[in-house]
This record gives sequence, C-alpha cells and structure tokens, in this order.
Amino acid sequence: MRIPHNTPVLFIPGIFFLLILTGCTFSTMEKKDPGYFYADSRPYTRWWWFASLIKEEDIRDNLDWLRENGFGGVEIAWVYPLNRMQGDTVNYTPRQEWLSEEWTEVVKYAKEYAGTIGLGCDFTFGSLWPFGDSEVPRDDGTCVFGEPEYRQEIRASWEYPVKGLVINHLDRNAFRRYAERMNTALGPAIRTGRPSALFVDSWEVETRQLWTPGFDLLFYNRYGYDIRPFMDSICQPGYEGQRYDYMSLLSDYVIDHFYRPFTENARNLGSFSRAQCAGAPADIISAYSTADVPESEAMLYEPDYSRIVASAALLSGKNTVTAETFTCLYGWPRDHLGNEQTADLKMVADALFANGVNHIIWHGKPFNPAGADSVRFYASVHAGPSGALAGEIRSFNAYLEKVSAAMKRGVTCSQVAVYLPTEDSRVAGDLPDSLKFPWAWGEYEMRYVYPPAELEGYHPLWINREFLEKARWKNGLLVTGDAAFGCLYLDVKYLDGLSLLRILQLAREGLPVCLKQVPEEPGYNKTEDYRQLIGELTGLKNVSTEFTKIYGHPPLLEGEYIPAYWCRMEKDRFILFFANPSSKKLKFPVAYGESFEEEDFSCTLAVNTGRRTDSLHLKFEPYQSVLLEIPKKGKIIEHNIHFIPKTPEMIEGKGRGF
Repeated sequence: MRIPHNTPVLFIPGIFFLLILTGCTFSTMEKKDPGYFYADSRPYTRWWWFASLIKEEDIRDNLDWLRENGFGGVEIAWVYPLNRMQGDTVNYTPRQEWLSEEWTEVVKYAKEYAGTIGLGCDFTFGSLWPFGDSEVPRDDGTCVFGEPEYRQEIRASWEYPVKGLVINHLDRNAFRRYAERMNTALGPAIRTGRPSALFVDSWEVETRQLWTPGFDLLFYNRYGYDIRPFMDSICQPGYEGQRYDYMSLLSDYVIDHFYRPFTENARNLGSFSRAQCAGAPADIISAYSTADVPESEAMLYEPDYSRIVASAALLSGKNTVTAETFTCLYGWPRDHLGNEQTADLKMVADALFANGVNHIIWHGKPFNPAGADSVRFYASVHAGPSGALAGEIRSFNAYLEKVSAAMKRGVTCSQVAVYLPTEDSRVAGDLPDSLKFPWAWGEYEMRYVYPPAELEGYHPLWINREFLEKARWKNGLLVTGDAAFGCLYLDVKYLDGLSLLRILQLAREGLPVCLKQVPEEPGYNKTEDYRQLIGELTGLKNVSTEFTKIYGHPPLLEGEYIPAYWCRMEKDRFILFFANPSSKKLKFPVAYGESFEEEDFSCTLAVNTGRRTDSLHLKFEPYQSVLLEIPKKGKIIEHNIHFIPKTPEMIEGKGRGF
C-alpha cells in the first residue's frame, strides 16, 4: 500500500537539536571551499541536436523557451538525423559536418547566446553515447578477447548513416588522439563565457571479454598466471577466482586509461568534467571520484543507486552531484511520451534528493525548429511547449532549484561508513535473469545494492578500499575527503586481502568495526596469512557482529517509520530534506500515476543530539516534502518548498517495461 506524503511540519515544544554525533559534528565537518561548479541551482536539461542544419534563429528560440521555463542551462548532445528513426539508411540529411569549421561556429554561437540570456552550456564529448566516430582508426577501436577482427561500431551518431568506431576505453593514447580532435572543434565554444562541463554518459561499451593489447602481460605480472586460457569461460560458474582477478585489473584499466584522462583533458581545456560511470566495469566509487561533478541517473537506475554517487563525491571532496533525471520514466523506451505527469516526476526528483543528488539534469529537450514542437526524443520525458508538462514546468523547476540550492550548502553528514561489496559483485558474475536489462547483465554494475536496514537512522554512506587507504583515524573519527565517520560496517561474503589489511590497521588504532559475517578471500591465488588476519580482526574488542556493541552513539533519527531523507551540515546548522514518502524505494518503471495520494501522512521521529532527545512530528500533505534548517542554537526553520502538481491520473497493473 502506498504511504501518503508530506508538507507541513509540526514541532513538539522544546526541541533543541544539537547533533553531537560521532561522524557528524559541527567542528569537524565545516567545509571552507564549497567547490561549486553549478552555483546556479536551476535545473539543466539535455538538449538533443538531431543531425541537421542547425540555424541560429532555432537556437535562440529553443534557449529562450528554456530560460522562460526556469532552466539554468543545457547540455548539448549530438545525435542521429531524424530519418534514422524510419530506418532510412540511404538519404543523407544535410547538416553541419561533424567537427567541421561550420559545426564549430554554430556550437560556439549556441554557447554565446546561452550566456547572453543567463544560461550555462555544457557539451557531451562526442556524438551518441560511447566516444568514437568515423575518424577513429582501427588500431584505436574497442576490441574483445578472441575476436581479432571485431571492433565496436557507432551506428547512430551525428554522422549517420556513416558508421564509426568506438574508441578503446582501455588505451589512454586512443582517448588522447580522439580528444585532440574534439578539443580543436569544441575549443572556441569552451573558451567563450563561463566554464562549461564536458560530459561522458553512462557506459555503453562492450563489456564481456573486453580486451586490449598488453592486458595479458600486465595480468601475468600482477597475478602470476596466464588469463588467456580462461577468457572464453570467464563469465561462467566455476571461474569465480579468475573472473575476480580479471575484473579487478579491468577496473584499473578503465579508471586509469579513460576516466582520469577524461577529467585531465577537461581541465587542460579550461573546462571541467561531469561523468556518469554507471555501468562501467570498474570500482564504481573510485571511477566516480575522478570526475569534477559525479552524475547519477534515474529511472533506468533506481534512485537508491545515487547514494553510491553521492558517497564518491563526499569521499573525494566534491560538492555537486548531478543526475540525469526522468529517463524512460514509465518504461523502456517511450511509454506515455509527451503525456507525462508532473506529480510522478516530483516523486522521482524527491527520491534523488533523498539519495544525495543536488542538481537535476532533465532528460530532456529535443531541438526543434523555431515556433514548432513536433520533434520528440524516444527515451525521455518531453520538455517542450506542446507536452503535457508544459503548464507546470516553470513552477516545478522553481521547486527543484530551491531544494537543490539547500542541498548544496555545507557538506553531507553521515555517522557510518558501509563497505561497498565490490568483491561480491565481481565474484557473482551475472545478475539473475529477472533483474537483467537487454544492455545490463552483470552484478558488477551495483544496480541493486542497498545500505543495511538497521542503519537507516544513521544516514549511512558507502566506502571502498581506495578511500579506506586514504582515511585516517583521528579524534574518534574516520576522516577522508569531506567525510568523517564514527565506525565501519561490513556485511560481505568476500573481502580483498589489501582491504582486510587496511581495515585491520584502522581497527588496531581504535576504529569500531561491525563485521556481520566472516568473509572469504576472492581471487584465484590465496594469501597464506588471510585466515590469521581475519582471526586477529575478529579478536579485537572494538570488532563485533552486533552493531550496537561497537557503536554506542544513538542514531540521528529514530522512529517506527523514517522517511527517505538526506542530511547536510553547514557551519553551525544541519539541513535535512525529508522526501515525500511515496519516493521511498522506487523501482523501475514508475507506474503512470504512481504518485497519486489523497490523505495526509504523519510520523514522529526521535532526534538524537548527543545531549538530549527530542521529538519531531512530521505531517506530510499529499505530494509534499519537507526541508528543515536546524541551527546549533535557536528555533528550527522550516523552508517553504510547497509545490502542488496536478492530480495525477492512475493506470493500474503496470509491469516491468522491457
């Protein structure tokens, strides 16, 4: 049964909310440099330029409409011509040729005009999704093991029906050669006006048996055996050890040869990087931490996935977390296109805010001729004057802007670091058939990983080996990046030997560790002293299977029902966003009208300050969420974020959309 929602907040007298919580203190968590890349919190939108002759008057018309409807900027994404959707592989639609001088000039004009009307302008660093085009030489193309002639193609880019090759994402020199051409073409626009982000979309590169020259030699040097005899069976049961080793090295390749060079290139160009690492065969926290602005995605990824992205941002000292939002909202690929309901969109956006996102990127706005709105993009909601959302977009964007701005203040606050089960995902291999998508098959994507239920009130975040290595145990806190945690929580079947050693070192120094089960060592070759190290760890007094035995501090929030929420801390105050309860644990796809509700919903929470406990009564009116500012001293402030969407129409019996 769907729980109703919220808005007004009633405070029981006498609340004095001073959170002296381990891992969440006024003194340790103040961030001096907010590091905003999107100080303007108005939502952006992806702006699809279909391959055609882009005219200046059309650019002005599209951007003027976006400004008038409360958008703060665009991300230009270059895609196929419209005749591709009719399967036309013969007729070549006239267009500015890819990366030509004429193309550069019209892109620069779009950036300039956006700036004159107060809009930002970002750029996808290529056409379609994975990077590549018709100029990528064969030696720079993506390849897989055992198929020397295979190269992954880009079939529906700006150059359609001309095909190109996807660059080898495991070769930084292939990326460099590709980037040099993109930099030349985009440079004039990048150097115009305020900084732009260069954007990379979610991973759409062939992953099974992904390979690159020299991989086998580096693998042998690291692991001491030849991986080639196992490659044909690497995804099959019985090869868990070899698969773990292969995926571990593959992760390093992806991060070191693609994501890090991508950010380095953006910075060298006077830009900054915004990256979706979703779907990449990489340690997902480490991959996201390389971006200046980590970006999540919903709804093809559940909103809960964004907690991983937000964790990476906090651990690496990044303030802004964006999200490609409303993708395939009602199912794959285009259910109810043009007839979307704002209440459903708000439900998704609230779920993202409650999982650490603080800037919305609509998905999105098709490029249309001036005065027209006939073009649609197949896998999105429709932002345009003829869509069902049109009458509410401006007021809805004002709501999104207000919450986003609040959620950028200070830094995210968390009491407990939870070890992300990366090793488990690599050993597991394939997802269950019921959870697969046509394009997503592996557990390594971490699509369905959730924090432990017993930690709900502690505002838990994820951590991985990289940031445990960087962390220091100081003054009773595990400190790394902008994060400060009171303890570490592990509930994993497998734990890498280096991670075990680092956790043991921190536990010896006093870090409380909740070890819910005794893990095994992954990988083909085992270390001799692994069992000994496990025995030493489990023998420490500050290590236990019972969380409350090693962490005696009360949770930030206690109650029979805790709405989805996010907590930030700025100087002497906490900022708490409580999402409308309909937003909790959303699954793909959203049912049409799933947000519908008629009744108020109330819940009472205990707010633990470390010095006293007070009661907070939340009353959720239909479709509403709550934003509170809680100073160190004085009264709690409730910010007015009231937004009432049109009452949604419901359609019952909606199933999975693929």
